[in-house]
Amino acid sequence: MNAGTTDNAQQGDNALQTEATLQSDTALQATPAQKPASLWRDRNFMTFWSGQAVSQLGAQLGQLAFPVLAVTLLGASEFEVGALNAAGLAAFLLIGLPAGAWVDRWLKRRTMIVADLVRTAAMATVPILWWAGILQIWHLYAVAAVVGAATVFFDVSYQSYVPVLVDAGKVPQANSKLEATSQIARIGGPAAGGALLVIVSAPVLFVGEAMGYLLSAIFLLRTRDAEVPVPAKDRRPLASEIKEGLVFVVRHPLISRVVACTGGVNFFTTLAFTLMPVLVLRELGLGPEGMGLIMAVGAVGGLIGAVAAPRFAAWIGEGTVIPVASMISSLFLLLVPLSVLAPERWMSLVMLIVSEFGFAFGVLAYNIMQLSMRQRVCPPRLLGRMNASIRFVVWGVMPIAALASGLLAENLGLVPTLWIGWAGSIVLVAPVLFSPLWGMRRLPDEVHGA
Repeated sequence: MNAGTTDNAQQGDNALQTEATLQSDTALQATPAQKPASLWRDRNFMTFWSGQAVSQLGAQLGQLAFPVLAVTLLGASEFEVGALNAAGLAAFLLIGLPAGAWVDRWLKRRTMIVADLVRTAAMATVPILWWAGILQIWHLYAVAAVVGAATVFFDVSYQSYVPVLVDAGKVPQANSKLEATSQIARIGGPAAGGALLVIVSAPVLFVGEAMGYLLSAIFLLRTRDAEVPVPAKDRRPLASEIKEGLVFVVRHPLISRVVACTGGVNFFTTLAFTLMPVLVLRELGLGPEGMGLIMAVGAVGGLIGAVAAPRFAAWIGEGTVIPVASMISSLFLLLVPLSVLAPERWMSLVMLIVSEFGFAFGVLAYNIMQLSMRQRVCPPRLLGRMNASIRFVVWGVMPIAALASGLLAENLGLVPTLWIGWAGSIVLVAPVLFSPLWGMRRLPDEVHGA
């Protein structure tokens, strides 16, 4: 349920999918075929969109299935829950940087199909092992690691695929439709998963996610595009391409501060959100349905944050939204450790629902504005590598934090670790709070380093 990820996903998946659908890589080596005037009449896009809608819904079931299975059926300890979360995120640290450069050399649709088939096979092993009576926690580690690695390649490809599929003038419309579908899946998926867990066991949800990935692959097979691979003669050494993106991020005065804030906040919020399944399912006894409700309401907060971000920016300034939204999300996180002190379980549930709603609102508003800033100031030829570099940092800290979360919880206790996560998230707002972004009415438009 890790909602504690800015620029990413798991609100995860929110930030990642928000960025994936809002951003386009303008350096693609492809020429799309002539498209109808409306995307509603574009059968090719509708095929792709339908597949992704099903995949998003299935993925949300998996977000709930992993922690519920680990905590309630396998009796995972705090450290084991942390290790499970780390296994799913490790790929962003280990292969996040080269994945962007590799995908730029491959056909995007083919890469997504292979990634979907790998994820299908991995998720399908869990119910098989469970029904055979041999499922152990290390099996979940392996599945999470394989799915995480495949997701890195899928998401990098997905991020650059829309301009291949539709005319340049239809890209914003296509992104809007895809993002709306993602948000709806994040609202309905966890709630549906929580309801299903009342009548079925957690392994059944893995079947739902596996089917989502399989249907995505089938719809992608039926999708057509005119992409051609980058000629080998046009490629530069991988290390040189990666270095250029890293140098741009480090040297840019605004982007570097956003990365420092996002990476730091991600680390400390991951400390807290890694333990949320233990808190909700074991400490507070709210059950899978309570966890699903918390996640669903959080998605509503994210949707409202995304819609409200432009008006929020017009009110207080585009640059100012970035530190203010970051502070809002961290302040709402305070309700997580406080929920343990509530005298009644229903009060704890209400506090966690409010926390998730406010946190997600802040995360989405923050992400939309900082992404807009990055798009404005980065040269088009560096967009992919710039984002891969940022994702390496802000997602790369998360598997480390997940392991640290389990260790701290076992040695200091669950609640002290939650307090550490909240306190660190407040402190790490400083890089954007004390920056030129504060009071900036309009984000800069100039492109640096072209």
